[in-house]
Amino acid sequence: MAAEAESADKVLRRYKREFLFNELLLVSGNALNSGLSLRDVKNVCRESSCENAKAFDHHLSNRWRLGFKSLMIIVIIFLMCFVIRLPILDGMMKNALGIKCVVPNNYFVWEATRPIADCNMCKGVNGVLILPNITREEFHKYAYSSRPIIVKGAASHWPAKQLFSYNYFKDIFENIDGSYENIEEDCQFLTFKTDFLSLRDVFSMSRRRLLNWKGERPWYIGWSNCYPPVLNEMRKHYSRPHFLPADAEHAHVDYVFMGYQQGAVMHLDYISRLMWQAQLRGHKTWRLNPPPECEAVCSGYSFRVHPGDILLLDTRQWYHDTHIDEGEFSLTVSSEYG
Repeated sequence: MAAEAESADKVLRRYKREFLFNELLLVSGNALNSGLSLRDVKNVCRESSCENAKAFDHHLSNRWRLGFKSLMIIVIIFLMCFVIRLPILDGMMKNALGIKCVVPNNYFVWEATRPIADCNMCKGVNGVLILPNITREEFHKYAYSSRPIIVKGAASHWPAKQLFSYNYFKDIFENIDGSYENIEEDCQFLTFKTDFLSLRDVFSMSRRRLLNWKGERPWYIGWSNCYPPVLNEMRKHYSRPHFLPADAEHAHVDYVFMGYQQGAVMHLDYISRLMWQAQLRGHKTWRLNPPPECEAVCSGYSFRVHPGDILLLDTRQWYHDTHIDEGEFSLTVSSEYG
């Protein structure tokens, strides 16, 4: 019985995590695209108490007349209130599904409660630092810097640069038992702005859409690989970046991102370490912005990453979005170190 209850908890956690994350990220993207800034979202989150329905109704009635932008903020507040108050609904969920509700953290709660940034992390930084394919000893002084760094050609010798493709990953997931199920239950699937519901959907798309033919909807997705059989197969074809410190801690999960056109909208990553990302196919342009509280002393900028380059970025402090060169297919492998 205990095992069954644990399994039921796991299913509901996954369902609510995916549903809430995707819905809230979609609203966030729409709000940002309509002209709102992350400062607007954060200020609204902090000003709104979300304590009870009456307070929300009063806020809603005051905001309704302020037009489309204010309406988008209200939608965000409503969803945040729903998430924050969700534990109260456990009884209803139990009656409906017969299982206990466990609520994970989500992007908007993290953003509203994140610590104030130390603006020294971005002060005086006006662009990415570009380094040649250097040794571990030469890289040591940059290893844990918050400044974005590109190490040119550091992944050019990886077999993965030639081997990794849509079809390569499709073959892996179709031939390793339990791989699809593990992504759905234990890892993470990032849909971004696509209509895919699972990685299985991605690997079932038409050839026309796969090749981004005219008239087809562009797609860009990502997923974490935490299933040892899949991860071990992938890692046969690449290694941790050779210049990272020998004593650095590394994550036991690697990410793959692939697709066309716009990748992620402007956001922070809520991860525990610094990020490295190897650009294996295509060219990707990154746009970085400092935290809102540092805008008076720091500036945003953009840069382009080429195939074979490895980017190192503190995505916990730099807001970032990405865009792939028109008509190109991008594929990257990413992980964490610290």
